[in-house]
This record gives sequence, C-alpha cells and structure tokens, in this order.
Amino acid sequence: MLNTGLKRLSPLNVEHLVWHLCIGDSKLLEILMEIFIFGKMIKQHCNGNLEAPEMPVYSVKGHKEIINTIDGIGGLGIGEGAPEIVTGSRDGTVKVWDPRQKEDPVANMEPAQGENKRDCWTVAFGNAYNQEERVVCAGYDNGDIKLFDLRNMSLRWETNIKNGVCSLEFDRKDISMNKLVATSLEGKFHVFDMRTQHPTKGFASVTEKAHKSTVWQVRHLPQNRELFLTTGGAGSLHLWKYEYPTQRSKKDSEGLEMGVAGSVSLLQNVTVSTQPVSSLDWSPDKRGLCVCGSFDQAVRVLIVTKLQTI
Repeated sequence: MLNTGLKRLSPLNVEHLVWHLCIGDSKLLEILMEIFIFGKMIKQHCNGNLEAPEMPVYSVKGHKEIINTIDGIGGLGIGEGAPEIVTGSRDGTVKVWDPRQKEDPVANMEPAQGENKRDCWTVAFGNAYNQEERVVCAGYDNGDIKLFDLRNMSLRWETNIKNGVCSLEFDRKDISMNKLVATSLEGKFHVFDMRTQHPTKGFASVTEKAHKSTVWQVRHLPQNRELFLTTGGAGSLHLWKYEYPTQRSKKDSEGLEMGVAGSVSLLQNVTVSTQPVSSLDWSPDKRGLCVCGSFDQAVRVLIVTKLQTI
C-alpha cells in the first residue's frame, strides 16, 4: 500500500539536468508532476500509474534560455480558475501556460523594447480566490520584484530590494492577497502586507536579517499561514512567526489608505547541512512534516513538533 511506506518507482529518463520538480498533489495516485529541464523544455507528467511515467501529457519549448523557476495553480483544488503553469527564465521573460493549449503561452511578460533583460530567478502565483482574479509575482537577479495582474494583463506593482530575489511565496495562493515573502542574497527577507496598496508607496513591508548567507527559499506552513521556514546558504533552517499590527492600514497626510507592516520573530533554528539548503516543502497532510534538499546531494525528511501550540 502506498500510504504505509516508501516505494521505489521507475526512474524518469530525461535528456538534460532536471532543475526543478514540483509535486502538485499529496495523493500519490492522482499525482501531477511539473518538470522543467536545465534548458528550454517544459514537460508535464500526469499518470495514475506511477510505474510508467515516461510519456508527458504536455511538452513545449518554453524559453530561449535556461528556465530557472516554475509554479502551478488550479486544477487540483489549489486556487480557483484554470490549471496553469508559470515559468521564469534567464531570457528575461515570464510566461504562463495552460496545458490545454498547445505550443503558445496564454500570457507573456517580457521587457519592453530597449530595456535590459534581467535573469528571472523566482515566480509565484497568488490572489486566485475566484474564477477571474489571479496574479503572478516575479523576482529578478537585480532585486526587482514585479506583480503582474493576469486579469487586466498589466503590471500592478514593482519594487526593488537591492539584492537578487531568490524565492517568492504568498502565504496562500487561493485567497485574496494577504502576505508575500521575498528572500534574497546577503541574508535578508522581506514580508509585504498585500492587503492595502498605496498609489505611490506600494505595499508596506518589514525586513529581517535571517541567515548569515543567501536565503534560498521560503515556505509557509499549510496549516498556519503565519508560520514559515527559510533555508540558508550555510545549511540552516529558520522557523519564523509573523505578527499582525493592531491596525493593518492607516491614512497618510493626504487621506489615502496605506498599509502597516507587522513584525517577525524567530521561533527556532537548526543546522542540517554544511552546504546550502536550496529547496524545501511542507506536507499538506501532516502538520510539521517537511522535506529539504541541499548541495551535499542529500534529501532530508524532518518533523517540526508543537506547531499546534503556537
């Protein structure tokens, strides 16, 4: 039985290095794997028979250069609306794909003619609380963060955090935008309150020095969106809690609404490797169960206890 232990599956043969693998559903028999290759191809495998996952149900040449990042939404009960994949590449473009539409992306966000192309390192879906609303947030190597409104096909907001953006994540994809965490080089992360957008100042944020090295990734606890883990270049994991302010918005001198950032506190930290921890994910079923991968070529399964008391 799949739910009583681990089972070795047939290897999936690919022509190039697999840069990222996203498992989209915790039910193994209804698994959706989104794979992008260290190159230009996107391949999506969906097969009830995990013994034979060789044939992709969707494959497309997505970008002109290396695809660095991927995220998915819809179709598996994660957010409203159509099932879509978003990719970001070294070619400077961010593209949204619907597996039901072959070859062409449904949205293509690229630099305007004459603008420098920046390496897109991370992308994240959010605001998918109904059939119409959906946003994509993208982070770039120069510190740019750009929020694209897919309903209006427009750039809704942008800012710069001065260092390359390594990871972005909304606290939940399937609700009206609430919080966004951005991690960066130089050991910092930023938490943006996404509920109130000021016309000129944008979203309120708080910045925290997290690790003494690059903060590679952030992942919110599925069972409590105020808790999140960050992974560091020195092999450490930090567990954080976000505290909301007494009032989340206020009026400025001109009477316009502006957000008020909360605060973050470090609950626990542990060092699990001598090398950077580059990836991490929580179990949506078992509170506190997580898995991480690091540059020492090890995959570690961890359990964080007493989370229900926080």
